[in-house]
Amino acid sequence: SGKIILDNVDITRTPANKRPVGLVFQSYALFPHLNVYENVAFGLKLMGVRGKELDDKVQEGLRTVGLSKFATRKPAELSGGQQQRLCIARTIAVSPEVVLMDEPCSALDPIATAKIEELIDELTESYTIAIVTHSMQQAARVSQRTAYFHMGKLVEVDDTNTVFTNPQHELTENYITGRFG
Repeated sequence: SGKIILDNVDITRTPANKRPVGLVFQSYALFPHLNVYENVAFGLKLMGVRGKELDDKVQEGLRTVGLSKFATRKPAELSGGQQQRLCIARTIAVSPEVVLMDEPCSALDPIATAKIEELIDELTESYTIAIVTHSMQQAARVSQRTAYFHMGKLVEVDDTNTVFTNPQHELTENYITGRFG
């Protein structure tokens, strides 16, 4: 239960495809029958974007994530890191105000993870990004603010450096120091 408030506007009952929020899934959730270009274009078409504007937005998204040369490939022909970057391109193509990422690197090797984290850092110039992760190291590397939840309850939120070097709550300290979790 609850409400979704964005910029003081309740968007709880706004249909998901009309919310100014993009989602990057942990499991990619790509359309396997569509190629890379078509995957990025999918949401834009739902929004009524067509022609040159559609092509420009898809090309921009693919350039941003470094996948321009893979436009005609199917998702199954891409590495895990490339698939995750495709998910990010699809998300940012629709110009959301907020990008939510669910464990964006959980299935990736260290090299692909580094590329995704670098991309996340670049995207923070244009988007508000919220990441759910169980990786304390990743949270420390990519976030400016960190919120720690325990059993569904918000325990602590502060700038990342403070949470990791001087947590105010014993539950937070126990988790980041590996005493449990």
